[in-house]
Amino acid sequence: MSKNAELISLIQARAGREPVQLGLVLGSGLGHLADSVDGVAIPYADLPGFPHAGVSGHNPNLVIGSLEGRRVAVFGGRAHYYEAGNPAAMRLPLEVLVELGAQGVLLTNAAGSLRPDMPTGSIMCLSDHINFSGLNPLIGEATDARFVPMTDAHDPHYRASLTEAAAQEGVTMPHGIYAWYSGPSFETPAEIRALKILGSDAVGMSTVPEVILARFLGLRVAAISTITNMAAGMSAEKISHEHTKAMAPIGAAKLEKVLRRFLRDLT
Repeated sequence: MSKNAELISLIQARAGREPVQLGLVLGSGLGHLADSVDGVAIPYADLPGFPHAGVSGHNPNLVIGSLEGRRVAVFGGRAHYYEAGNPAAMRLPLEVLVELGAQGVLLTNAAGSLRPDMPTGSIMCLSDHINFSGLNPLIGEATDARFVPMTDAHDPHYRASLTEAAAQEGVTMPHGIYAWYSGPSFETPAEIRALKILGSDAVGMSTVPEVILARFLGLRVAAISTITNMAAGMSAEKISHEHTKAMAPIGAAKLEKVLRRFLRDLT
């Protein structure tokens, strides 16, 4: 019996035992996408051990059901490192996803752009990432499984399928490199200049720990950023969390089109 057996039983008692095909983790201002799922919403508060997703703009429910003909598990909110200093805060939800039968997970986030040709309202598929924080959710893991190869962490097949889905929907979606900063403060202009030198295209406060955890757990993973602001020093925009939430729906509309097409065409 797995260590999460009681939690899995609780979830299946509410949502049914049919295996989940894919997980979705929704970022800041994107939680409303969970409302599109025809299924059952379970508050995180009802799931022992689940993180407290305490950032406004998130929808802390696990929603299991059908979306575009695929059985999905949608995490309407995530816990961030900056909330309690735990980079492994999303380990339990991803462990649960595996035990529900999922083979992969799509991650979404709100991010700042370092590219003038990728303005607010754009979306970007992550081709790779830079763990600029230096933190790792596998620190303390006792087994040799902690030595996770990250060469193709962002699944090439998923990325190709997402690219095709975007093309089919007429959505411009460049690929790029995402840099993880711990937050909660936004980056300085000097930090952004450093990230540009390192090759970053977007910057945010999440996602990378989940990519690492997903690969550790054997999940295929891909991620998409919605661009909610230009990074510090890149424009006259006044960066704030309220601005992030206000701008997220612009990119979210494009993201939803791509995700729906991806699910319809998923093989």
